Amino acid sequence: MLISQLLNSIDYSVVCGDESSVNISGIEYDSRKASSGDLFVCLVGAKTDGHRYAEKAYNNGCRAFLCTRHISLPEDAFVAVTHDTRAALAVISAVFFGNPADKLCLIGITGTKGKTTTALLIHSILNNSGYPCGYIGSNGIFIGNSRRESANTTPESRELHGIFAEMCAEGITHAVLEVSSQALDRNRVDGIDFDICIFTNLGRDHISDVEHKNEEEYRAAKRKLFTSHGCKNALYNADDPAWEYMLDGTDCPSVSFSMKDPTADFYGTAPSIYRNDTSLGIRFECFNNGKETTVMMRTPGLFSAQNGLAAIAACALLGVKVEASAEILAVTPVDGRFEVVDSLPRRTFIVDYAHNGLSLTSALTVLREYDPARLICVFGSVGGRTQERRRELAEAASALADYVIVTSDNPDFEAPEAITDEIASHLEDVPFEVIVDREEAVRHAVRISRDGDIVLFAGKGHETYQLICGEKVPFVEREIIADECRILEAELRIES
Repeated sequence: MLISQLLNSIDYSVVCGDESSVNISGIEYDSRKASSGDLFVCLVGAKTDGHRYAEKAYNNGCRAFLCTRHISLPEDAFVAVTHDTRAALAVISAVFFGNPADKLCLIGITGTKGKTTTALLIHSILNNSGYPCGYIGSNGIFIGNSRRESANTTPESRELHGIFAEMCAEGITHAVLEVSSQALDRNRVDGIDFDICIFTNLGRDHISDVEHKNEEEYRAAKRKLFTSHGCKNALYNADDPAWEYMLDGTDCPSVSFSMKDPTADFYGTAPSIYRNDTSLGIRFECFNNGKETTVMMRTPGLFSAQNGLAAIAACALLGVKVEASAEILAVTPVDGRFEVVDSLPRRTFIVDYAHNGLSLTSALTVLREYDPARLICVFGSVGGRTQERRRELAEAASALADYVIVTSDNPDFEAPEAITDEIASHLEDVPFEVIVDREEAVRHAVRISRDGDIVLFAGKGHETYQLICGEKVPFVEREIIADECRILEAELRIES
């Protein structure tokens, strides 16, 4: 592709080179990956500035550059300048991949909590209802039967349009995306229009020197999904007062869901918990257009009901009947989000991503409602994080668990023993033990469980690795739990 064809969609000026003679075969913003035929886009981030690495990209063979200021390179380099390279990257990436987003029905979800679960529930309902659907979010990238990790909840725009192109090539017609505040603020989804935009809730999060400066900036970023992306249908949680702010200025049709307001378009009521031999969850009634449907979900807590209600409403907008969605939700687990591992009878094993004090408190509080004989909590804390997080995790476990096993969780370059010792120092009034090796800790937790116990394995969730000294070592918690249960069952059969 001629670079002039690519750049014609943005405002730019040529500093040096002849745009009519430069062909582009790829777009890159990481100088380590740039090579001959690539256009190197100099992105300015919170910690790095791509302009500093233009020379390295040149030395790797790259000869075309898009920047926001003059850079000194040899005369054979083509250099163009534009006002904002992040915004430009989104536009030229769409052009480079043939505008694949325009060929998909896109569902975008924003909010502080619930994005992942809601997105995965929608993904399950649509795929089981004859609508081939892809997923992009915290749990990775799903295209048909293919799954892979994603570096960010919402990938950079170049990757995003490449994923859309893959989806189109695989016959995918719908895609559900978790749209993070940083993605909205940093132009990753610029130029993308959404058929349905969903607001789950708003809390305090991502406020820091490298994320959002304050709460106002954070919520303003999220609001962009509804005001700047061609929203055709807005779906919102009427139980969160921030919904009015989010939808202010939009003129598209809006649909509400609520667990409190009977006038909502999708109203969930009479929530109740259930627990069977190996699993647990929540049951509620969904009212829509005068019709009542019973919904059962394999995840606990009122927030699970809200996520389910949002998924039902979104899919209804796309033509899936409420009762059909309810049937699918009844058998849909969500990887790593209060995921029940059906294994030993009369015991419940749950894998969840809770990795800070607030989320662990929430998870344990919800599980307390199921009246466990004992509530056992297995958790650690990632390396290189603040002491405050470890203290908060320990305080949550001390207050709500009956027994604690402290272990590793992505220690990376920090000594895992130092992390577990620090967590243990904050545990009070709860019996505990420290088993640094996480696999050993998981297997031990299974073995010490008894009838009526609920065991929460917190922190890893959907992850398929342990990060140790910069290396991702394969580690799938649900598989280790299931394997140890099989071993234990075989031993019990031999004994009997």
